[in-house]
Amino acid sequence: MGRGKPEAIALGPGVLYIAVLGTAEIADLTTPWASVSPNWIPLGYTTEGSKLTYTVGSENVEVAEELDPIAVALTSRELGLEFALAQITASNLKTALNGGTITAGSGFVTFEPPDLGEEVRTMLGWESEDHTERWLYRKCLQVGNMEMERRKGAAKAAISCNFKLERPPGAKPFKALLASPTRL
Repeated sequence: MGRGKPEAIALGPGVLYIAVLGTAEIADLTTPWASVSPNWIPLGYTTEGSKLTYTVGSENVEVAEELDPIAVALTSRELGLEFALAQITASNLKTALNGGTITAGSGFVTFEPPDLGEEVRTMLGWESEDHTERWLYRKCLQVGNMEMERRKGAAKAAISCNFKLERPPGAKPFKALLASPTRL
């Protein structure tokens, strides 16, 4: 008798997407993102993939008559998505800096960051290479330090991003679509 479901093991990288806040959401595992809306744009290569974080804050409810807490109260929840974009483009700078202005010139583009207070929230998505998972992050803001190192040799420059998820009106912060029955 098996001790688990090997087919439910998730391996490998995926593709990150970005879209304007309020873009139509993916609803299945087969419809191409661009077919749902042309606003879903792939972000391109990353240095080491992406990482979803989910952190819950809590406090113990204690009384003098018990050694152990009689309850645990949840006090906060923080969700994040981290990645480093390996393609140095004006579009990726706009992603990392929560907006800005891209202007096309003759053989070049310019990028200028947004003014303080003009930051734009965005939607992010991720799809596994084997097409058994899709994740939709409904309202995101890049809050981490944007760092871009330049070093010798094969060390490539990258644009670091650390997005926090916010709860959009009338919806949950994220939605995961998983293949069934494999990932049930």
